[in-house]
Amino acid sequence: APAVKNFTLNFTITNLQFTADLQKPNSRRFKSTEKVMYHYLDPLLQRSSIGPHFTGCKVTGFRPGKNRDSTGVDTICSYGKGPQVPKFNPDEVYQELKTMTSGITKLGIYSLDNKSLYVNG
Repeated sequence: APAVKNFTLNFTITNLQFTADLQKPNSRRFKSTEKVMYHYLDPLLQRSSIGPHFTGCKVTGFRPGKNRDSTGVDTICSYGKGPQVPKFNPDEVYQELKTMTSGITKLGIYSLDNKSLYVNG
């Protein structure tokens, strides 16, 4: 099996109020919000330049945003690594995600802080 390379993807949702149960991975709210993140993130990344090699994201946590009405989302995403897989370019993936989220403003039903997207290879 080909090796896997990870990258972080972080952003802030401005219309998801942070609550303490979002910090508990076993809580119902964490699990349901995590599931919604996968519903929006995975198809988005599958349409990006890494799409053919994308293997999924894992939510590593939710955190309070700058105000009580926002929630930060931290993920680790993976893609295949090998001789046939192009080198990961965080700037390119950032630009693609920026375009696919209407200038870092929308992710499905969520509104995003347009200065919060972070992609790190």
